[in-house]
Amino acid sequence: MEAKDFAAHLTATMTGSALTMLIGVGHRTGLFEAAARGPATSAELAERAGLQERYVREWLGAMVTGGIFTYDDPHYTFPPEHARFLLGETAANLMPSLLTLSAFTAILPDLERAFEHGGGVPRSAYGPHLETLGAKTGDSWKHVYREHLVDGFFGAVPGLKDRLTAGARVLDLGCGTGHAIAVAARAFPASHFTGLDINAGVVEQAREHHLPNAEFAVGDAAGLTADPPYDVITAFDAVHDQDRPDVVLRRVHRALAPDGLFFMVDTNFSSHLEQNVGNPLAALTYSISLMYCTTTSLAEGGAALGAVWGREKAAEMLADAGFRHVDVLDSPRPQNCIYVCRP
Repeated sequence: MEAKDFAAHLTATMTGSALTMLIGVGHRTGLFEAAARGPATSAELAERAGLQERYVREWLGAMVTGGIFTYDDPHYTFPPEHARFLLGETAANLMPSLLTLSAFTAILPDLERAFEHGGGVPRSAYGPHLETLGAKTGDSWKHVYREHLVDGFFGAVPGLKDRLTAGARVLDLGCGTGHAIAVAARAFPASHFTGLDINAGVVEQAREHHLPNAEFAVGDAAGLTADPPYDVITAFDAVHDQDRPDVVLRRVHRALAPDGLFFMVDTNFSSHLEQNVGNPLAALTYSISLMYCTTTSLAEGGAALGAVWGREKAAEMLADAGFRHVDVLDSPRPQNCIYVCRP
């Protein structure tokens, strides 16, 4: 890349970072919801949101020149085709991810100390910053599950929906706030679902779903046991964050019935950096991996696989855990793939 092109690349990178912060401002102040009601002048939009016009006008300047709003003097418009990515109860809404990314900046001093001295940033350090910036645990996946879990993820595996319809004993590892189980338990009332997570706080939130065919427990997946064994074990974007993923995968293998199925959704990248060059999602995923996945594992003395552990490493670890039949399938999202693993 020539010098002038690289300078332009860096400018675009800085612009994206600044806009990410201001998108968070728009979310927390209600500006996006106010703007979605229709075109407005800066004064009208400020009045709708109950804010100061001069601040709103400058914010709108960034939104217009950043390609988020349009401008036809004197009216500013938040196009509906843009609004669907920042508002609403759908999987298209990227706001939860944007807010989470902004919250990560607060732990950078701790991360930089870990660069120098080792160790990492514990998971407990993130909660206050996420709450301050309006990010909620589990929101990034909540709407994905609602729209894609049954037909998109489960539907990709021949026979899985039939098995769940008939009734199966299912465990979800790293269940978080229980959104996946909430969708699955309602779709398959004959099956019984158990959610396991090491974080007591998110397990308490998961229990608020009040599902008759589901239960949630606090526990470390590395200590998983099952008697009787499970018919299906699922893990959504969770295995690479385990402190001892090799132990967890072996425990999963032992906890399955002989005809059981381990359904693992994880990131869709190669384990080899050179094969990820050019992937438009790679730089973002490596960055998130550094600021959360890698450092939180190192804080516990874990393996620190990182979010970009990759298909090759995953296949190797699944084989070492005892899985002899592993299929890798496309998922409804390009950033994820599905591992269908049988003992």
